[in-house]
Amino acid sequence: MKYQAADGEGEVLPNRLGLTERAAVEQAETQGFLLAEQELLEELREDQVFDAAYLQELHRRALGEVYEFAGRYRSVNMSKGGFTFPAALHLPQSMAAFEREMLLPLPHAWPTTADLVRDVARVHAELLFIHPFREGNGRTARVLANLMAYKNGSTSFQWEKLAEPEQFALYVRAVQAAGRQVDYGPMEAVIRSVLPSELA
Repeated sequence: MKYQAADGEGEVLPNRLGLTERAAVEQAETQGFLLAEQELLEELREDQVFDAAYLQELHRRALGEVYEFAGRYRSVNMSKGGFTFPAALHLPQSMAAFEREMLLPLPHAWPTTADLVRDVARVHAELLFIHPFREGNGRTARVLANLMAYKNGSTSFQWEKLAEPEQFALYVRAVQAAGRQVDYGPMEAVIRSVLPSELA
């Protein structure tokens, strides 16, 4: 399902590469996120703090070759499937609250899989609900979740399982439940379903 933005831009956003085909843009974006995750994994420290600036840097590294807006919060209001994301005007405050309430209190390690699932689910759902960037929010959230798992000595989540339509629908509903009812249970179920193989 396509995003709807107040600026009325088409399916392919203006980009630094001059690409006009959606498939080519998606390939460039995917490559950017793969490289960004690898770089950040190599730089990951045991005492790494995941704050708002870290997320902006992740996004900049992933999409900086593709978009001018990489690493910056979106300036347009967006919706998807009748669901409206928080207004662009309030993103700095929303992200500051997200950082203060969810990112900065994260431990440097999680003693149990249940603890990791709980924190990944909360951070993941809230970040997707806030939707701070013009493009690449889901992938930014998934890379962050992977880095949380790596930091805890595990491997990446099995996100490919969400490619199934039924699973992806549950994923979308889990984001909405977190945003509308502050209910993280559905996202915890989703995260458990894609746990790294050694934790599943």
